[in-house]
Amino acid sequence: MNDFKTLLLHLDAVPMSRSRLECVRQFATEQGARIEVLYAVMPWMMQYPLALDSGGMVAGQLMQWQFDVRDAAKAAFENECRQAGLAGLSWHETQGDPVLGLRGPAWAADLLVLSQHDPNAAIPSGVRPDFVASVLAETGKPGLVLPYIGVAPRIGQNVLVAWKGTPESARALTAALPILQRAGSVHVATWDETGDAGADAALPALQFLQRHGITASLHHGGPPTGDLGDLLLSQAADLQADLLVMGCYGHGRAREWALGGVTRTVLQTMTLPVLMVH
Repeated sequence: MNDFKTLLLHLDAVPMSRSRLECVRQFATEQGARIEVLYAVMPWMMQYPLALDSGGMVAGQLMQWQFDVRDAAKAAFENECRQAGLAGLSWHETQGDPVLGLRGPAWAADLLVLSQHDPNAAIPSGVRPDFVASVLAETGKPGLVLPYIGVAPRIGQNVLVAWKGTPESARALTAALPILQRAGSVHVATWDETGDAGADAALPALQFLQRHGITASLHHGGPPTGDLGDLLLSQAADLQADLLVMGCYGHGRAREWALGGVTRTVLQTMTLPVLMVH
């Protein structure tokens, strides 16, 4: 059986809730994985470049504000770790662009644990709204994205795989194997976007899973009748899935990302954890 050995948990300026930390702890325990923590946000000069023209006093105030935000996030994290039984985790930080700062640590990890962007967060997160997609594109690593609305203590018991005949979808399926091999139920959902593929389009995914000892149920939706991202999330809700596996579609580099429609919808409106690979 495959396993994840190292999870890289990204933290931004928005304190991570205890429920999400407990979920990460439970997931790591089931996988036999260690957790590494990396705090990475945009420096104040990148968030407020015009402040550089306002003089040293403003720059000093912004720098102190950045330190205060970091200290508050660290204190909250350490407190929640104690409450969640996650003692012993080391806090690490990276300077500069957080997307680029994650590359090296991400390449040394098996799976990234990221947070969905919360547009209504009480404080700015310190990362761009397209941070998740940018990190996945820049690192090439799979990412487990946790929804900001909350998450169940355990994930990966009832998994929905979104299948499309693309390299991104195939990479996501392969990356999810350590979870799928432990899952109680695995479902594969596909839609006939071209009008002629039919249910046979999912045959490679079903064969791949079967060859790894995984029996999956197929859900073929035919031609989509609406936003495919909404249909996928609705299917996940109907199946009471606790994890969605899918490819991350889009193009661009760290600073300019154009997301595919399904990816954009899922990242904006997800209500369950999503494992994504670009």
